Amino acid sequence: MSKDKIAAAIRDVRDFPCPGIVYKDITPLLKDAALFAEAVELMAEMCRPLRPSCVAAVESRGFIFGAALALQLQCGFVPVRKKGKLPYHTLAASYELEYGEATIEVHRDAVQPGERVVLVDDVLATGGTARAAAGLLRELGGEIVGVNFLLELSFLNGREQLQEYRVSSLLATGN
Repeated sequence: MSKDKIAAAIRDVRDFPCPGIVYKDITPLLKDAALFAEAVELMAEMCRPLRPSCVAAVESRGFIFGAALALQLQCGFVPVRKKGKLPYHTLAASYELEYGEATIEVHRDAVQPGERVVLVDDVLATGGTARAAAGLLRELGGEIVGVNFLLELSFLNGREQLQEYRVSSLLATGN
């Protein structure tokens, strides 16, 4: 299999969740076990040299790849969730989305000072979500050794928000 087949399994849905947005729907990729496994393994190959002690991922589609990567890399998993979804003491950050604003949280004891963290999400768009999540993890003392995405929407220039981090994407699209 190849990156081209993985890319072909991601469909565009126009005007979702609001007019003017072209949503990248990864559900066809997830339904194909072989393609999904290949995507996770290719992402793991990008992360292995970073020797993370944990993988942090952003709700909700980031969880799909983050948990699978944590298993592949044999390290812990840290969920970064939408506000009000975590049951223990949290740290929060608000940020701008491509189509609005949101707040995310992480448990205050999720990352220990000096832990090597790879942050994972499915799509890099404007970079706001990843920047906010990385800021929370750093505030807890984590060392962000990489920020990893399945797909990068390069026309939105999200990397500019993440210049201080090592950013990698399995796929990139200019539209």
